[in-house]
Formats: sequence, structure tokens, C-alpha cells
Amino acid sequence: MSLKESIFAEARRLGFKLVGVTQPDPPQHFDVYMRWLHAGQHGEMGYLSTDRARAHRSDPRLILPECKSILVLGWEHTIPKSSKDKSDNNRDLKGRIASYAWDEDYHDVLPRRLEELAAFIETQIGAPVPNRWYTDTGPILERELAQRAGLGWIGKNTCLINPANGSYFLLAELFIGIELEADQPFFADRCGSCTRCLEACPTACILPDRTIDASRCISYLSIELKGPIPVDLRSQMDNWVFGCDICQQVCPWNQRFARPGGGEKTSGRSQIANPDLIAELSLTPEQFNRKFKGSPVKRAKRRGYLRNVAVALGNTGQTSAIPPLVKSLQEEPEPLVSRHAAWALGQINDENALRALQEAAAKEEDAEVLAEIYAALGE
Repeated sequence: MSLKESIFAEARRLGFKLVGVTQPDPPQHFDVYMRWLHAGQHGEMGYLSTDRARAHRSDPRLILPECKSILVLGWEHTIPKSSKDKSDNNRDLKGRIASYAWDEDYHDVLPRRLEELAAFIETQIGAPVPNRWYTDTGPILERELAQRAGLGWIGKNTCLINPANGSYFLLAELFIGIELEADQPFFADRCGSCTRCLEACPTACILPDRTIDASRCISYLSIELKGPIPVDLRSQMDNWVFGCDICQQVCPWNQRFARPGGGEKTSGRSQIANPDLIAELSLTPEQFNRKFKGSPVKRAKRRGYLRNVAVALGNTGQTSAIPPLVKSLQEEPEPLVSRHAAWALGQINDENALRALQEAAAKEEDAEVLAEIYAALGE
């Protein structure tokens, strides 16, 4: 068995379903990335546009000067059922969480596997090997690296799609200072004339050049955005409270090849897939930290997560959501959550909701929350 074959075998033993090798050459799509930044489509993610971020994405060798090869790996996470099988979650006041977050946080899981793989390579070589690894954390254009390493093509929804397995993968990269034969890039574009992902996106954030206007993406709005969600996008978030799977659920490649429930279970957290919205809105800081310890959901922080929950409750339009929203408006210490609770009450537009808003307007001292109350009252 060659060195490359033994590395691939070890990577698969460690749980990586996809493995490929590419060289640390400058990316061909860097100009697309720069246009995306100049258009402001990265939203408030300023870390993507720093001088260092741009420089390193333009040349992977700046990350590890000794790099001679890049191992690109795909980790399959839990796969949801087809969107055609989705129950009416609004009817029973349930939220939705993106499927990758049903498992243990990959930022905790994958680094351990990458460290093991690097150590294995050093054992095979019999000497230290310069290396650096990333999993959604480094200044690299990882989907282009994955395409160059033969793992699949970049679909119209911007996800890396593997023709035999679909797109429910998390990507990781291991930069190493040894030469390995590069794999053949995946040149074919197998999206064809299909536009299901563009048509299904609630906020129309998927752009024709296979980029996403992050400032409109539900995943960005529910995770990366730290302040208020733009009013015109709140109703389009439906009951998503962390991330979004829609553009992957409707993809024919996932409907055909991705196996629901597949992937290596890392923690048995699938019970959080459809949280009870009323119960979630009452989570204390301690309860939030305990429930989502080791989960990607903690990235949204309690204030962001409860903000999302309030919006989801408003989108149900159900009067049973009024009492918890009123309590949040009156008692929640985080103004960000209170102001979205006010909006949600306005969406339900029941006389009890309107009465609660009027009473809150007479007592509220926070200017931003008060503005949301008046807006919800139509004043």
C-alpha cells in the first residue's frame, strides 16, 4: 500500500467519508470572492474581509509556507428526511434546527480526528511533518479546494455536492509538508438546468454566480447576525431557529442519494431537531448553557437563539404563543429578545396580543424595544 493509500485508509477509519488531495495553488475563484466582498454580501462578518483573510485566501502557501499538498476531507453529518416528508411544524409550535447541529459540535469533534491523522502521517514518514488543519475556521476557499481534490462540484446552492452521496458534509483540510499525488479535479457541473434551490429559498439569497447574499440567508440571520433581524426578512424565516436546510433538502442529488439518518452519530442530539418553541423561549442562561453544551447552537448565544424563537412563534400566528411572548416582552432582561417578542405579538394580531403591547408601551423604558412595540401596533 502506497503512502497516499494508507493515509486515505486512515482518514476513512477516523470517520471521513470523502478524501482527496490537491496542491496549494492559488484559487481560480478568488476574483469571485473579492466581488462578493465588495458587494457587501458577507453581511456583518467583517473577519472575512480583513487584509489577512484576503491575502491568505489568495495563496494557501501563505498559511503554511512548507505546504506541498492539501488533504481535503468530507465528514457526513446527520441527514434529515426529505422536505416532502416535513410535518407542519408551525401547527404544533415546533421550531427547526439545521441538521448539522443535531450532532456534537464539529469544531470539537473534527480537530481531534485531524490531529490523529497528522500524527499518523508522521508515524508513516518517521519524522515530523509540517502541518496545519482547519474545519470551517481558516482563511481558505475550502469548497474550491474540495472541487480541485475531486470530492464533487460546487452546486448552484453553493454547497459542495458529491455525485454518490449528496451535500450533507462538513469539510476539513489538512495542509502537509510532503508531496502526494494530486487527485483529478471534479470538472463536471451536474446541476444542469435545475433551479430548485433558487426557487425554494425563502429569502432569495442564492445568487446566479453560485454565491449567497449572506445578509439575507436564514443561516446567517439566525447564527452570525448578532443584532436585530431585518423586519422584512423575519416572516420569511418561518420556524427556523438555528440554520436552514431548505436548499439542500430540495436538491435532487440529496433526495436521490443522501440517506436520511446517515452519518456518524457523535452525541445522539437528534432530539433537538424540532424544539418546543414555547419551552425554548423560557430558557434561563443556565438552562440554555446546559442544554446546548457541546452543540453548535451555542454559537448563536442565548440572546440570539431566543430572538430566533420569538420570530418563529410570531410566524405561527397562533394565539397559544401569546402568553410566553407577553412574558418575554415584560420580563426578559435582553432587549434584543424583547423587541422581537413585540414584533411577534404584532404578527399574531389578536386582541389579547394588542392589549399586551399597549400595556407594555406605557411602561417600557428601552427606546429600541419601545420602537418595536409601536411598530407592532402600527403607530
